[in-house]
Amino acid sequence: MPSSPTNLSGASWLTRRAFCAGGVALAATALLPRRVFATTAADSVPPFALGVASGDPAPDGFVIWTRLAPRPLEPGGGMSSTPVGVEWVVAEDEALRHVVRRGTATASPEWAHSVHVEIDGLRPDRWYWYRFTTGGAASAVGRARTLPAAGATAQRLRFAFASCQKYEVGYYTAYEHMAREDLDLVVFLGDYIYEKDDDDEAVRPHGFREVFTLDDYRVRYALYKSDPALQAAHALAPWIVTWDDHEVSNDYAGAVHQFPERHTREEFLARRAAAYRAYYEHMPLRRSARPAGPDLPLYRRLAYGTLATFHVLDTRQYRTDQPAGPRRQSAGPQVLDPAATMLGAEQRRWFFDSLAGSRARWNIIAQQVIMAQVDVSTAGPGPIVDVDKWAGYEHERREILRFLRDRRIANPVVITGDIHSNWANELSTDFDDPAAPPVAVEFVGTSISSGGHGVDRPDHLDALLARNPCVKFHNNERGYVRCEVTPEEWRTDFRTVSDITRCDGRLLTRASFRVAAGQPRLQRI
Repeated sequence: MPSSPTNLSGASWLTRRAFCAGGVALAATALLPRRVFATTAADSVPPFALGVASGDPAPDGFVIWTRLAPRPLEPGGGMSSTPVGVEWVVAEDEALRHVVRRGTATASPEWAHSVHVEIDGLRPDRWYWYRFTTGGAASAVGRARTLPAAGATAQRLRFAFASCQKYEVGYYTAYEHMAREDLDLVVFLGDYIYEKDDDDEAVRPHGFREVFTLDDYRVRYALYKSDPALQAAHALAPWIVTWDDHEVSNDYAGAVHQFPERHTREEFLARRAAAYRAYYEHMPLRRSARPAGPDLPLYRRLAYGTLATFHVLDTRQYRTDQPAGPRRQSAGPQVLDPAATMLGAEQRRWFFDSLAGSRARWNIIAQQVIMAQVDVSTAGPGPIVDVDKWAGYEHERREILRFLRDRRIANPVVITGDIHSNWANELSTDFDDPAAPPVAVEFVGTSISSGGHGVDRPDHLDALLARNPCVKFHNNERGYVRCEVTPEEWRTDFRTVSDITRCDGRLLTRASFRVAAGQPRLQRI
């Protein structure tokens, strides 16, 4: 029998005052209970200021992560240029009395003193707890879960997905609430950091300039990871992560900067290499994702028994440039170019093989940008589409949707981030024909904070719904999406927070939808 999860309240050692602390100094030094530190010098600084995380779970294990950074907002994190031994334990209980795995990892300066330990040999479908120690100091205790065994018939999967967490424009109130949920895992769909300098309307300004170098990206990740609510969400359960554009630079496409005149290809690939390296250093990823220069293999597949398979996509690293012209433009022949691709040929072949080989009841396509065709015009002839989304790569989008239809892929559900708003969409092979039957559904999650404080009912909602019959729900508030999956049905709850400009925002469920297995239609609950 799988163990029942202990209620950590996300992270029981984090007080509400810690969650709401706006100062980086407090976030970097007061996140963890002082009782865990047994430092040898009175002025020693705890090295685990960035918390812990787990990720990429498997039936026999998962990755556990931390980074040593006693002064995280300095280049090098306040560490020396020598390797450091870090001990780790994995136990069957939160008190770490029943240890089942232990070892020592090396935190090397070449990788920003980050630690990625791939745990294996564990029992499937159960909770474990883990902790790191070094030099007499101990990290917080994190919680992770193994996946059901291959071929096992799981009866329930409960997860949340999130994206877009621009630090300075608001507090991570959504993560404070997510950390109290009963979740098996979390999926993050991109824009973990933002590369620009401070937003003009910053709620908690950070004072840093736009990032370009490896040290720049490392400090930016450290800033974000210093947030206690984000740390609590990481400690709650394993994460499955992918990226979008802001982990490197806004709207980049493959080796092409948003403004090619500002970077040569070589200059941009050097920047991408720095960004990818820092991404790996700060995410709970396996060794197979370790970058080589400007390349990092991120697309992958994770099976939750026979209940669900996650097909995790990368729509940035391999894409061709967006169609020329403004980002929002008429859906003309330029978006039908058969050579245009979001995925690249190799990833697309892998994706189709992964779908075709899946025997799961539900096939979850975790990716970045909205797949539904949405006419964003408010008057006059249309449609007007955003060519940075799948609408700018119409030929490949049709290929995917036809593949889902023709190969009768079981219960495909697309989960999406990027757009800073909530959407519930039905996906068909012909968006111009309202009578075309849907072949999949799509849930688009809003941002954690990006875009600033949102609204429940946008002014343009009635016109948008009238122009886009595939859209069944739209909302501009901040928050995350919670999903519960059983063999019979999928339930989605759009969880929003009342305010991100202050620390006491309430949690609301703005809309809930049900999808019955075998019927790719949205039913509002």
